[in-house]
Amino acid sequence: MAIEAYCVKCKTKKEMQNPVESTTKNGKPITKGTCPDCGTTICRIGAIKK
Repeated sequence: MAIEAYCVKCKTKKEMQNPVESTTKNGKPITKGTCPDCGTTICRIGAIKK
């Protein structure tokens, strides 16, 4: 399952590598991963759909 998120450095949507579910400070679900091209951390609001 590919999760796409916007990379600020590349300025395009990229397929997230190593997605990990997490929560923000106020308890909302977030998915964090890395950009395959530049290695920057990219995030997408919402949990991983199973």
